[in-house]
Amino acid sequence: VWVVADGMGGHANGRFASQTIVEEIAAMAVPGEALGSLDDVCDAVADAIARANATVNARGVATKQMGSTVVILVAQGMDFAVLWAGDSRAYLLRGQNLLALTRDHTQVEDMVQRGLMTIEEAARHPMKHVLSRAVGVNATVALDGIRDAFQPGDVILLCSDGLSSVVPEQDIAAILGAKGLEACDDLIAASLDRGAPDNVTVTLVAPGQSRRPAIEGGQ
Repeated sequence: VWVVADGMGGHANGRFASQTIVEEIAAMAVPGEALGSLDDVCDAVADAIARANATVNARGVATKQMGSTVVILVAQGMDFAVLWAGDSRAYLLRGQNLLALTRDHTQVEDMVQRGLMTIEEAARHPMKHVLSRAVGVNATVALDGIRDAFQPGDVILLCSDGLSSVVPEQDIAAILGAKGLEACDDLIAASLDRGAPDNVTVTLVAPGQSRRPAIEGGQ
């Protein structure tokens, strides 16, 4: 299981929100016990996120609204699932093609999906980063998910919007295509070179391999 969580609500509150997610996911692993099938693990992940949501929401109500995006990769053998809430993303590099596995939970993207705004209009909209869904903001949170199977040579990228908001997808594809699992530092450098306004979290995973710690969280 790999996780990227990007907190919001100020430094301390954002860190609390993202770390709560990380800790709940980490607590799923019991030494000496198998996690079960891919479906079982996805169910356990959903339960962990529900617990994290309750914890963060309770603290936010008592102090200041806070929350966190989350994107989670669950892989078992050659099968995988991606679960998410918010605008942290998962991409699949297959051959030289970069495929988006997630759809941002933002108010602007929701309008695009309803046919109320074009993709071009959304890219220029001043409120394009306002989330419509995140962990801890409301009493409950729903995760969207997809399921697929790895093919030889596949690489999955999990990232916060510190990367995806400033580095065009064609540039991400070019860097991944050239460097594969060694592309983390180059992707982060590309974000910083373009003046990333937020922190940047990047995790790369291929069947049986990964780069960067398996669990990441940031504010």
